[in-house]
Amino acid sequence: MSIWKLRLSMAGTLAIIIGLSTLAFTVILILAGVFDLLTLGVIVVAFNILQWLVAPYMVDAIYKVRELPESENPQLHEVVSNISQKSGITKPKLMLAQIPLPNAFAYGSPLAGNRVAVTQGLLKSLDEGEVEAVIGHELGHLKHRDMQVMMAVSFLPALLTYVGYSLMWGSMYQGNRKNEGGYSALMGIAFMAFAWVLNMFILYLSRLREYYADRHSAGVVDRGAQKLSTGLAKIVDSTKRISRPEQQKQNLAFKSLFISDPERATSDSVSISAMQAKGSSDLVQEILSKEPTFADKLIEIFSTHPNIVKRLRALQDLG
Repeated sequence: MSIWKLRLSMAGTLAIIIGLSTLAFTVILILAGVFDLLTLGVIVVAFNILQWLVAPYMVDAIYKVRELPESENPQLHEVVSNISQKSGITKPKLMLAQIPLPNAFAYGSPLAGNRVAVTQGLLKSLDEGEVEAVIGHELGHLKHRDMQVMMAVSFLPALLTYVGYSLMWGSMYQGNRKNEGGYSALMGIAFMAFAWVLNMFILYLSRLREYYADRHSAGVVDRGAQKLSTGLAKIVDSTKRISRPEQQKQNLAFKSLFISDPERATSDSVSISAMQAKGSSDLVQEILSKEPTFADKLIEIFSTHPNIVKRLRALQDLG
């Protein structure tokens, strides 16, 4: 996927989300009292902003994250500094998530500042070049302000869901006004269905921005496409090897932040079953020889991350 096609796809998806959101907002204004709606909207927006501000501290608590002192891993700090300079952004805080799942994520808020975290599992599973490429991907998210973009487009689905639930619950207390109660319940279901449709576009936008961050890594890291390809394959395989009960102990509430979705590891690993018998380069070629099945494509529709085969093919085009 070329850079212009990728940007046009993201712009088009954003336009659809904004257009559908505006349409839904207009319909709500017509069907509901403006004051009540605005009150509800203010509450939802305020809640989401508050969640955004405090989310980094929630992430730190859930994934046992601590700041990584430069004295503990000076080489990794140098990597983050160099890639930040190439990316044209201020160096974020380097964090270590003390969990076995191999992954990395960028996050932050005006209160917490920008942060990039690597897990203990990632440092054990990947070599230095692959870790560098993964960090390049995460810094791409920071440069593109993906956290802010995804937060903004998620506001209206949340509002629609709240409106839908309010109408449905309100319909249960309409007394003898059965017609009005049935109408309110039907409208509530319609609003929640519309929120679901919007979320499908938001998931698609999320997948596009993963491709965009991959492209950034390929541009700022020497042989970044190759390093990120093998790194992603190793992340999927290493995650698969961690027992399912052990995976379930990890709270995946913020899995959309990760460079690779841990819950997709089992399905994605079908494409890389030959890993133990092959080197990294042969492994990537093995993945590229696969064709995503109908089930793979269906799973991808409901995922924040692209299918591993399609993602590595896009990286190969960059390489």
